[in-house]
Amino acid sequence: MANRTSVIKRETKETKISLELNLDGSGKWQVSTGIEMFDHFLSQLAQHGIFDLTVSAVGNDQHHVAEDVAICLGKALTEALGEKRGIVRMADASVPMDDALATVALDISGRGYTVLELPFSDNDMRGFATDLIRHFLESLAIEARMNLHARIVYGTNDHHKAEALFKALGRALDKATRIDERICGELPSTKDLLEQ
Repeated sequence: MANRTSVIKRETKETKISLELNLDGSGKWQVSTGIEMFDHFLSQLAQHGIFDLTVSAVGNDQHHVAEDVAICLGKALTEALGEKRGIVRMADASVPMDDALATVALDISGRGYTVLELPFSDNDMRGFATDLIRHFLESLAIEARMNLHARIVYGTNDHHKAEALFKALGRALDKATRIDERICGELPSTKDLLEQ
C-alpha cells in the first residue's frame, strides 16, 4: 500500500498554517492553533480517527484560523487518499458524551456537500464560538470533496456536544478511509471515477 501521508502549508495575510497527516497512523497528535478549545477538538479528531495529525497555526482571529485549518486538513485528506482506490468510501458513527449524542455520516465521493444540524446553546466554550464548528465542517467538506452530514441529536452542554461531534467525525473518517482488501484496489464507484 502506498504511503498515505500529506504535508500542507498555507500562508495568507491572515494565517500561517503547517499541517501533516498520516492516515495510517496510531492517533498521535501535536496541535497548536493558539485556540485552546479548537486544539482540544482537533486532538479528539486525530485520537478517535486513529490518524496522526500535526498542526501549527497562527492567525489574526479565530474565524480565519479555524477556516484555514479546515482547508488544509481537507487538502491533506484529498492528497493522502490519492486515487482513492480500495477505500471503503462511506461510513457513519454515533458518539455519546455524557448528556450529548452526535452522529456523522460521510461519503468521500469527490463532491463537497454538507447537511448540518448543530443546535448549540451558546454555553461558554472558553471564548470559542460554536458557529466556528459549522464553518470548520463546511470548509473541510468542500476541500476534502466529501458529503458530510453531521447532527447533534441532543445534549445540554455545548462542550460535550462539540466533543462528541469531533469524535464521531474522527471515527467516521477512520472507517471511510480504510482499505477494503475485498475490492483489490478498485474504485468504490459504479462510474469507476471519484473526482480528484
